[in-house]
Amino acid sequence: MLLRVSPLDPGGCSGADLAWRVGSSLKPRYLETLADGSWLAEVRPSDNQGRRAQPAVVRVIDYSIDDGRKNPESYRLLTTILDQTVASATELALAYAKRWEIGSVFDELKTHQRGPRMVLRSKSPELVEQEIWGHLCCHYAIRTMMYEAAAHANKEPERISFITALRIARRSLAQQGAFSPSRP
Repeated sequence: MLLRVSPLDPGGCSGADLAWRVGSSLKPRYLETLADGSWLAEVRPSDNQGRRAQPAVVRVIDYSIDDGRKNPESYRLLTTILDQTVASATELALAYAKRWEIGSVFDELKTHQRGPRMVLRSKSPELVEQEIWGHLCCHYAIRTMMYEAAAHANKEPERISFITALRIARRSLAQQGAFSPSRP
């Protein structure tokens, strides 16, 4: 099992292997380069009392994602999986990217679609469940619209902004109310 954690999380006690993203400001002490391009390093995390904790050996994976923009973004992962034969740098970078994708979906649902600081309005468990399903169905419909627009334009669906698609859907629904349901 691979967990994604915060660098400050003392999760190593759980027995699970850990992977977390760090900023470029972290400067681990180089130990050795591995065949897959990753490298072993020593980090000294601070403990809760502000004193320096014992150094820990981690594996550092530096990679960039070229999504077609002018400047590909660089990422750095640290992991407790020190053996490259257990999980290659590419496998770990892909696993982290997949985890990042689901995090983006949660952000789309919670922050953009539902709205910041908005809570579910329903008061009973059954209606809360119904409201959640409604949000999920709406998200699926918007994502389907994005996929179809991307296919029509011969582009990758990831290149289409969820926020823009959401605004288009909302604008389309708002215009629906401008027409009377009765016959003229």
